[in-house]
Amino acid sequence: MKNLKSIALALVVVLSTISVTAQTKKVNTSASTINWVGKKVTGAHEGTINLKDGTLVFKGKKLVGGTFVVDMTSMIVTDLKAGQGKEKLEGHLKADDFFGSDKFATATLVFKKLVTKAPNVYTVTGDLTIKGITKPVTFDLATTTTSATANVKIDRTKYDIKYGSGSFFDSLGDKAINDDFDLAIALKF
Repeated sequence: MKNLKSIALALVVVLSTISVTAQTKKVNTSASTINWVGKKVTGAHEGTINLKDGTLVFKGKKLVGGTFVVDMTSMIVTDLKAGQGKEKLEGHLKADDFFGSDKFATATLVFKKLVTKAPNVYTVTGDLTIKGITKPVTFDLATTTTSATANVKIDRTKYDIKYGSGSFFDSLGDKAINDDFDLAIALKF
């Protein structure tokens, strides 16, 4: 009986010292989506942008990291049709006034801190780089065994995107554009 207890105790000690190795899950970029919405005084515009690369890192079932690269040249407007200003707005969003995608073809996000909020829901703080400027961003991310979703609000002025911002320019009236834009992200892996 004493030997059985000793063996059981030894087994518990051994099992508790075995660390769970991290598992990196590559995001399926063609099955994942990023939808954006930018609002202004007189309405809003929306569209999509493509994920170029991405990974989520799990230890067991717990999310412990992630890195993403977004293709800024892939930004399109979906609420306008050709001939209704679609091409003009897409060109403007890719111009230096906004995202400068000729010079800054990608944006990146690197997870720095994850806090479990609920089962399979995490509050993520990461370093977001847009136009070569890196600032922290915080959002909630929900995961399943094959997917993850998040809604992220980003203040564009932190990345030197000030065009039409009422925070920086007076007398814009109904031409003012909100500083924040929203991303709805759905990842498949």
